[in-house]
Amino acid sequence: MTQRFRSAVGSLAFCLAFAPCAAPAALDRGPLVALQAQLSLAAEHAPGRVGIAVEDLATGMESGVNASDSLPAASTIKIPVMVEVFKQMESGTIDLGTVVHLENRDRDWGWGDMADAPAGTKRTVKQLLWLMITQSDNTATNELIRLVGRTHINATMAGLGLPDTRVGDYIRSQTETIRYALRTSPHDMVRLLDAIARDRLVDEWSSNEMLSILEGQTHNGLLPVPLPKDVKIAHKTGSLHDTLNDVGIVFANHEPYVIAVMTTELPSLDSGRAFIHHVSRLTFDGINHFETWREGEGIAAFTTGAPLAATGASQLAPDLQMWDRAPAGVDGAASAPDATAPNASLPNVIPTAAPL
Repeated sequence: MTQRFRSAVGSLAFCLAFAPCAAPAALDRGPLVALQAQLSLAAEHAPGRVGIAVEDLATGMESGVNASDSLPAASTIKIPVMVEVFKQMESGTIDLGTVVHLENRDRDWGWGDMADAPAGTKRTVKQLLWLMITQSDNTATNELIRLVGRTHINATMAGLGLPDTRVGDYIRSQTETIRYALRTSPHDMVRLLDAIARDRLVDEWSSNEMLSILEGQTHNGLLPVPLPKDVKIAHKTGSLHDTLNDVGIVFANHEPYVIAVMTTELPSLDSGRAFIHHVSRLTFDGINHFETWREGEGIAAFTTGAPLAATGASQLAPDLQMWDRAPAGVDGAASAPDATAPNASLPNVIPTAAPL
C-alpha cells in the first residue's frame, strides 16, 4: 500500500473521530461514514455519559464519539496491568512461574474468590493473570499491581502515548474514589488493543499470550450478546454501580475490528447494558457492510511486514492474520492454568523482540 493511501486513511480517521474536515474523494462515503452517523445518533440518546471508539483493523480507519474523554475505567484497567506484567517478563524481572503470596492488603471484596483465600496463599503470575482477566478477580489484580508497581504501569502507558490511562490506586471497589483512581478513554483502549491484535505490544509472543487470555473472558453479557454465536471476541468488561464498559477485538468475517464502549452516570445498569448491546450490533453490521464496500471499491487492506510463524508468510493483511491464529490451547497457544497446581511447570522463555 502506498504512503499516499496510508495518509488518506489517516486523514479520514481524524475526520470521523474528531472534527469535520475534507475527506479524500475515494473514502468520503460508504458504510463507515454511515456508521459514524449511527453512533453519533445513538450517543445523543444515551442513558448517561458515553464514549465510543471503533477501528477497522484491515484498514486502520477509525470512528467514534467522545473517544478521547477520560472516563472511569472500572475493570478495563486490568488490561494495562496485564501489559505491564508482560513488559516486565520481557525484561526478565519476572516470569509466568513467579510465585506471589497473598497479603491482607491485597484483598478487595468487590469481586473474586481470592478475597476469601487465606493470607499467604500462593499463586503463579500465570494463574493471577487468568484470574484477573477471565474472572475479573480484584484481589488477584491487586497482587499483580503490587508485584509490578503502579508507577511502572503508568509510565508504560505514558510511553505508549496513552495519556488518559492511569492507575491511581489499588482496586478498592467499596470506595467512591475508585471512579477517579482508575481512568482511561475509549481511544486509549482501542490503541492498546490494536497493538495486541497486530502482535506489536511488548513482543509477538506477549501479544499472542495476552490475546489468548482475553479470549478466555467469562463475563460475556455486553459486547458479545447481540453478535452471532460463532463470532470470536477477545475482550474485557468493567462495571461500577453506575458504570458499564466493554472493550475488545471482534473477529468479524475477514474484517476484524477493535471496539471500546464506555458508559457512566447511568440511571441503571440495565440501561447501560442495552446501550452497549445496541452499539455493538450497529458496529458489527457497519463493519461487515464496509468490508463488502471496500472490496467493491478496490481499496486494499493494510499490510504488515511481520512474518507468521505458522506459515512463514509475510506481508499478510491484518484481516488475514486474524484467521491464521491457532485457537487457545492449540499448537502452543496459551491455555487456562490449573488453579489447584500453583507450582505447575510453566514456560519461562521470553523472546527478545524489540518492544513497541
